[in-house]
Amino acid sequence: MQEKEKKIVVVGASRGIGANVAQHLKKKGHQIISVSRTVPVVGEWIQADISNPEGIKTVCNVISNTTIDALLYMGGVWEKNAFTEHYNFIESSDQETRYIISVNTIAPIEITKQLANNLRQSNNPRAIFMGSLSGVENCVSKEVANTASKFALRGAIQSLRLALRDYNIGFTVINPGNIATEEVLADINEGRFPIQVPIPIIDLLSSIEWLLELSSAVDVVELNLQQRK
Repeated sequence: MQEKEKKIVVVGASRGIGANVAQHLKKKGHQIISVSRTVPVVGEWIQADISNPEGIKTVCNVISNTTIDALLYMGGVWEKNAFTEHYNFIESSDQETRYIISVNTIAPIEITKQLANNLRQSNNPRAIFMGSLSGVENCVSKEVANTASKFALRGAIQSLRLALRDYNIGFTVINPGNIATEEVLADINEGRFPIQVPIPIIDLLSSIEWLLELSSAVDVVELNLQQRK
């Protein structure tokens, strides 16, 4: 049976995980609205910097009253030299910390709030957020701002599920280890990251596709994807 076309907003669609997600879902026949600062590969482009209120307002103004079937918040930032031996917490600036928390925590909260009415118009709305294993108990990393922002994201989504209970939105946070995007593979090949077997991108894409296909009777609260080796 052919899957019904969905209108999906992908935040952070110009590179990395977001770009892969947007391309995959476009190939599956869905209508993609891509939010990013730079030109995305696919989708109707909303140019916006969601690290500030003006960028978030731009996104919501363009979408206006359009019905949305899914909000996929795939954006994320981290500290300079994060996840390498060169990361130094003491040298990380206040400005960097505030920027990371703005993008990873504040923006998803505010965008969800502003688009809640758009989502509730769908028969089976989903809101999926890209967390990190760094934000999961016993898996923290030394990147303080990134870890704090991902812990906060998980807590925010738990509360949003309660605050927006009447909107019937299915909320999920995906917490992956390193995903084999072009950027991560380059970091490994060039020695910035340790030698490892990252999670194949298709596994993440299949997980998101599965979440979007679930019935409105079920809610997957969190999904942790951890490297086996």
